[in-house]
Amino acid sequence: MEINKTLQNFWFLSVQVEKRLELVKQVSHSTHKKLTACLQGQQGVDVDKKSKKLPLTTLAQCMVEGAAVLGDESLLGKMLKLCGDTQERLAQELILFELTIERDVIEPLYDLAEVEIPNIQKQRKHLAKLVLDMDSARTRYYQSAKSSGLSSNLQPTGAKADHLREEMEEAANRMEICRDQLSADMYSFVAKEIDYASYFQTLIEVQAEYHRKSLELLQSVLPQIKAHQETWVEKPCYGKPLEEHLALSGRDIAFPIEACVTMLLECGMQEEGLFRVAPSASKLKKLKASLDCGVLDVQEYSADPHAIAGALKSYLRELPEPLMTYELYNDWIQASNIQDQDKRLQALLNACEKLPPANNNNFKYLIKFLSKLTEYQDVNKMTPGNIAIVLGPNLLWMHNEGNITEMMTTVSLQIVGIIEPIIQHADWFFPGEIEFNVTGNYGSPVHTNHNANYSSMPSPDMDQIDRRQNDQSRRPLSVATDNMMLEFYKKDGYDPSVSAGITFSFSTHLAAVLGLVERT
Repeated sequence: MEINKTLQNFWFLSVQVEKRLELVKQVSHSTHKKLTACLQGQQGVDVDKKSKKLPLTTLAQCMVEGAAVLGDESLLGKMLKLCGDTQERLAQELILFELTIERDVIEPLYDLAEVEIPNIQKQRKHLAKLVLDMDSARTRYYQSAKSSGLSSNLQPTGAKADHLREEMEEAANRMEICRDQLSADMYSFVAKEIDYASYFQTLIEVQAEYHRKSLELLQSVLPQIKAHQETWVEKPCYGKPLEEHLALSGRDIAFPIEACVTMLLECGMQEEGLFRVAPSASKLKKLKASLDCGVLDVQEYSADPHAIAGALKSYLRELPEPLMTYELYNDWIQASNIQDQDKRLQALLNACEKLPPANNNNFKYLIKFLSKLTEYQDVNKMTPGNIAIVLGPNLLWMHNEGNITEMMTTVSLQIVGIIEPIIQHADWFFPGEIEFNVTGNYGSPVHTNHNANYSSMPSPDMDQIDRRQNDQSRRPLSVATDNMMLEFYKKDGYDPSVSAGITFSFSTHLAAVLGLVERT
């Protein structure tokens, strides 16, 4: 009776632990399977074979081979070599990480799910068999007693009875030994749950270390990558801030501005409708791309001044901030609204002097060129007013523009009233000569003071008293800020409606300013 009671208590405990064993086995097995699938290298192979199978290693080899093909003189070659070496080092870190995960997490999980728990379950089944054996031996022993006619409290005698008794006692002893071992294993399993849980702590710790080392490696190589990028001369200039482009290229005048201006001085000064007639879209795209990479075939584009003018206009329009700056936008507009012409010019000069040095240099360079372009206005039909109409919106615009029609009417008229007088009085706003061919690439002429009317204009170096005295005696050229767009063309006796087959309707003008009309 005592044995049966003990077994009953044991079986109750055993059933509870058995359920937990099965759950832990299922969880450990599925986790082991999924974690193994996360490994990029082949499990159970040596380090060299594992390394060759890693995708990172293959990527690193591809990059290094690509770098060898392109060479160190290429920026891509430099980048590929640096990144290839980095990927190789990352692959080594990954191998170390996976080997550690295999040893400290995957293998223990496998042992738990496939060895330790199955052994306990196997032992429990063996105990059940031993209990059956013990019951069978005990039944045979008591049946022997009944067949001998003995009462239940008397033990049978004789050789056979002794043998049956020994068999029963031996079965009970085996059962008890197995039960004790199983109890110890089950208690040990319950007690070691903290050890099993530590496998997952180890997983996180190893992952954290791997990612920390990988991050350190990537952070150490980033400055080298950025250094190569920053020291590389061949950088795009369209759409980039003016100061950034000038700093990277070591220039005072933006490359597209100088290149386009010097080419136009050679081949475009007498081209009718320059800056108005849009070029071939494909030609313009090609020229912008060549300017972006710093490679320019002057001979190819010398026969197409409209493409050159379009590239210059596009560069100005694609600047993140207009050449005349957002900060001074209100100053320019307020100056254009001044009714007194002399005061208006003075206000425009004050705004010019507030421009940042880089913007001032490039604005001066451009205005001097546009002033020179007007020398040929009888041929090219580009008066200061005409130039201001098509180029002004590319030099100054609102930070948040409204719709195109609104921009091209109200605001455009004000901008024309800013740009036209600055072109007319270029040598007063920016005294002295200017060398257009700054880098000496195209042999362009030096700009000279070509308008006798400017001789009476005061110098910006004058003090305020002298300037006011001079203001009384001079009479600046008219500034047509209150006329509609059509008047800019008619005031010089030029009929914009029909000229050499070119139609200047408002819609055509609008498209020309925005570069939407393709020249045929």
